[in-house]
Amino acid sequence: MRGGNKAVIIPHRHEGVFIAKSKDDALLTKSMVPGDSVYNEKRISVQNEDGTKVEYRVWNPFRSKLGAAIREGIDNIWIVPGARVLYLGAASGTSVSHVSDIVGPTGVVYAVEFSQRSGRDLVNMAKKRTNVMPIIEDARHPSKYRMLVGMVDVIFSDVAQPDQARILALNAAYFLKTGGHFVLSIKANCIDSTMPAGKVYDGEVDRLRADLLKPAEMVTLDRFERDHACVVGSYRVPKKQKPSA
Repeated sequence: MRGGNKAVIIPHRHEGVFIAKSKDDALLTKSMVPGDSVYNEKRISVQNEDGTKVEYRVWNPFRSKLGAAIREGIDNIWIVPGARVLYLGAASGTSVSHVSDIVGPTGVVYAVEFSQRSGRDLVNMAKKRTNVMPIIEDARHPSKYRMLVGMVDVIFSDVAQPDQARILALNAAYFLKTGGHFVLSIKANCIDSTMPAGKVYDGEVDRLRADLLKPAEMVTLDRFERDHACVVGSYRVPKKQKPSA
């Protein structure tokens, strides 16, 4: 989709995310690579008053857990321009490409994916996006890529594994700065298909707390992904110092 001046684009409250004012108020990110489509997403080109053009990419919440969480009104994703992000479970890079747009040229996205097939697509996408570092490794073994990843501000984790909370905690111990944040996508039936989804989510929140991860908010994604939820929180939050007498 190529929009002209008629497209009305407004900033979302999440910095680096935008909304196309229309009947469905589509989510957008400002493309780091104008003219390039990652997953056949629609693109909107807007001409500024000075004649320059800006291209936005429509962010499909049915193809992205992070996009779905934003559509469901999550309070904060902590992924902002300039942020350093570790993305676990990057798949072929659909969501990673939007995170790349958000953090921009001053940020970086370390994108970890174990599947060789998805990894090929991820590597090809990263060739055009200088702020994405693809890492074809198993997120359960962060020691294998510790030489490639620096300290990060945010970890986004979307690994459909029964021990996904432990995988997040392991990576946080290696790479997440003190006071940093995490966003965890939980797939309930991957953890326990016999329990109601709500009980599974509660159990995962308890596991996170046991690993110095402090959940602050959870939204369910059922409108877009059945039996999925997204939990956001912080890591090793420094205790407030008591004022000295």
